[in-house]
Amino acid sequence: MRHAFGFAIAAALALGAGAATAAQAGQTSDDVVLQWNDIAVTTIGAQPPFPSTRFMATVQLAVFEAVNAITGKYEPYLATITAPPGASTEAAAITAAHGVLRAFFSAAATTLDQQRDASLALIPAGQAKTEGIAIGEAVAAAMVAERTGDGSTPSQFYLPTHSDPYEWQRTPSCPTAGGAFFHWGNVKPFGVLNSSQFRADPPPALTSDEYARDFNEVLALGDINSPNRSEHNANVARIYANQPPHQGWNSVARQIINTRDDDITDTARTLALMNMSLADAHITVFESKYFYRTWRPETAIPRAAEDGNPDTAPSLFTPFIRTPCFPGYPSAHGVGAGAASRVLWKAYGRHHTVTNSHPSVPGVVLTYDDLLDIVKDVSDARVYGGIHFLTDQDAGEHQGKSVAQWNLVNHLRRR
Repeated sequence: MRHAFGFAIAAALALGAGAATAAQAGQTSDDVVLQWNDIAVTTIGAQPPFPSTRFMATVQLAVFEAVNAITGKYEPYLATITAPPGASTEAAAITAAHGVLRAFFSAAATTLDQQRDASLALIPAGQAKTEGIAIGEAVAAAMVAERTGDGSTPSQFYLPTHSDPYEWQRTPSCPTAGGAFFHWGNVKPFGVLNSSQFRADPPPALTSDEYARDFNEVLALGDINSPNRSEHNANVARIYANQPPHQGWNSVARQIINTRDDDITDTARTLALMNMSLADAHITVFESKYFYRTWRPETAIPRAAEDGNPDTAPSLFTPFIRTPCFPGYPSAHGVGAGAASRVLWKAYGRHHTVTNSHPSVPGVVLTYDDLLDIVKDVSDARVYGGIHFLTDQDAGEHQGKSVAQWNLVNHLRRR
C-alpha cells in the first residue's frame, strides 16, 4: 500500500516504487494526480459545501482533460486541446490543477506556486516537460472560462410566502435574508442536461404512515437531550455535520486508489467523474429542495397538531446539530453520498477498508469495509442530528445515484 499523500512525500513517490510498478506495466504513475487532489481539497478548505464541489469538479476535470489530451484513452470533456503524444502527462496534470486553483483562490497563489514548482522539479527537463506544462496551462484556462458565468454567483435567498403545514420556514439558524443557495439549482451542471432532469419524486404526504414513522424517529433520536442517541451515534452526527462532502469523499477515493497502481489517465478519469457527479448532484438537489420546499424537523415537530396525522404529536424540540438554512427534502448529504459512492463502486468495487475522522471530534476514527456503510452513516447522521427525516436521505441517495449513473454512461467514455 502506498503512503497517504503529504505534499513532500507524494512528490517523492513519483520516483518511487509505485511509479516503478506502473512503468513496468507501460503506464505512467498516478501519484501527481492524487497529490494535487489532496492539495485541491486543502486549498478549498472550509468553503461552503456546494461551491466546494464546483471547485473540485473544475480542478479534476482539468486534470483529466490535460492528461487525456496526451494519452487519448477516453473521450475528452471539452475537446478543445490538442497535444503531442510525447508530452509529459505528469507535468500536464500538475499545471492544470495549479492553474484552476490559482484562478479560483488567488490569495493562495504563493503557496500554490511553490507546490507546483516542487512537483515539477521531479520531472526531468526537456521537450516533454515543456509541452506538458503548456498543455496543462491551456486546459486550466479553458476550464476556468467554461465555468465563468455559470450561475454560481451572485447568491440568492428565498423568503417563504406563507406558513402552511409542510412549507419550509426559516429556523433560528437562518439569516434575515432567508433560505440560502436559492440560486444553486440554476447553476450550469457539469454533466447532466439540467438540474430538473433527476428531480426527486414528491415527498410523502403529511397524513401518511411513512411521514409519521420518520417524524417519530427524529423526535426520538434527534433532540439535543435525547437519551436514545448513543455516544457513537452522536459522534457520527458530529463528524458528518462538520465534514463537507468534497473532503470526505475525496479522502475515501485516495485511500482506495493508494492500494492500487493504476495508470494516470484512469485515476484522473475516476476522480473527474466522482467530483463532477458530486457537483451535479448538489445542483440537482437544490432544484428539488426549492421545488418542494418542505419543512425541517425543527419546524415540523412543534407544529405537529397542524399536520393532520393522528400518529404525530407536537413536542418541544431542539436539534442536536444546527439546522442548515434551506428546505429539507431531499438531503444534500444524501445526494452527495449516493453520487460519490456509485462512481467509486463502479470503478473499484464495493468493499474497501477506509477510515474517516474530523478534528471537531478528536480521538474518534470511523472504520469501514463497505462503501454502502458510509452512505448509511451519512444518512443516519442527519437523523441523529435532528435536521432531516429519513425520507429526505433516501430520496437524496437515489437522486445522487441517478446523476452519477448518467455521467458514467454519457461522459469520459473509453475510446
